[in-house]
Amino acid sequence: MSDGRHVLVLPDRDAAEEVAQELPDRFGTVKEPQLVRDALAGEDDAEDAQWLVVVEDPEERLDPAALDALAAAYEGWLEAP
Repeated sequence: MSDGRHVLVLPDRDAAEEVAQELPDRFGTVKEPQLVRDALAGEDDAEDAQWLVVVEDPEERLDPAALDALAAAYEGWLEAP
């Protein structure tokens, strides 16, 4: 993404936490990613929430295809820029 940030969308908190834990080993990220709960429009139930893993990449060295593949392994995806 142009702002040096990648957003991975995951189906639940457990998946988001697992992806966040894998990032340093698989991609050498130093800064801890931010986990954000993203409730679906019009839904108040926590079961209907997606979780976002926000990865800072100011030098734009992370491969978007590899990030998308990691998210896909957890039934998620990399948000398009």
